[in-house]
Amino acid sequence: MYAGSKADTKRQSKFSSLMADPIAAISFADPHADPYGHMGLVRNPDGSVTRQFEHPKTPVSSYDGSPILLVKDVPINQSKNTGARIFLPKEALESFPGRKLPLLIYFHSGGFVICSVATTGFDDFHRALATEVPFVVVSIEHRLAPEHRLPAAYEDCLEALHWIKNSQDEWLEKYADLSNSFLMGSSSGGNIAYHVGLSASSCVDDLKPLNIKGLILHQAFFGGNKRTESELRALNDTFIPPCVTDVLWELSLPVGADRDHEFSNPVLSIKPGQFDQIKALGWKILMAGYENDALFDRQFEIAKMLEGKGVPVVTNFVEGGYHGIDMFESAKTKVLCEVVKEFIISFVTTA
Repeated sequence: MYAGSKADTKRQSKFSSLMADPIAAISFADPHADPYGHMGLVRNPDGSVTRQFEHPKTPVSSYDGSPILLVKDVPINQSKNTGARIFLPKEALESFPGRKLPLLIYFHSGGFVICSVATTGFDDFHRALATEVPFVVVSIEHRLAPEHRLPAAYEDCLEALHWIKNSQDEWLEKYADLSNSFLMGSSSGGNIAYHVGLSASSCVDDLKPLNIKGLILHQAFFGGNKRTESELRALNDTFIPPCVTDVLWELSLPVGADRDHEFSNPVLSIKPGQFDQIKALGWKILMAGYENDALFDRQFEIAKMLEGKGVPVVTNFVEGGYHGIDMFESAKTKVLCEVVKEFIISFVTTA
């Protein structure tokens, strides 16, 4: 399960297959000896980082001639270099003007520090969500830390919601049902979905006609100063051990903040009435993850906290697994797509 395990080997082999051998060698430096090098980073004396390589990306042109999807990249705020990749199932064109598809606004993973909407593994996941479910998927490109520390990613993603509601993009206008919109994020993207969801719940009138109905937190990335049992079990993990997540928080949190900051450990910073608007709006929150994920205890704690505050929560915590399994194993990707589909369909039909 942990150091040198078959699970680690399988994950590394899958990830390495996406990149050239020299790059893979950099990516899988011993995380315990060099957690920065494990992520392809070099820490500079002034606290900045040098990125040793760019994670492989899937160009939009690779979808030319696709029988099932149309895909394009669009800018949101050029001064910040933010944007979105939109995935449109062709069945939306075939059913137009009779039926629009639900809109899934997705925030990618990467610990706030690495990767983009076009990163190959994430692009594969977007494609699965758009085709297996199907949805119109808008995956948001936000600024990365440490050049742009939190709350920059939250601000970018909230700005993206306003861009969507004001957008004159033909695909969104014709084929996306903005009245049935959902926020979803994986890992650090799940953290973004949580915090942006809270912000969005307080400005719903400003976001109309975008109508968010629920949040999907997939293997969400939360932390804290004190190690949890699931983190202690993963200390010797060779893929994403706690020493790596510690570095991600060090690089992404505001300067001087520790892992008990509200961005990382929100259960320590609950304000009176914080979730009243979410409850009043009738939103639901789906939390999905795996028990062998080092971050599982954090996710479970958030789910229990939300339930205790009266927020409708649907949990799909599965035995076994590991962090990122749904990105590495296609069978698990399909299962997750079904879980997301059932959540959204049941919500839409009962709302």
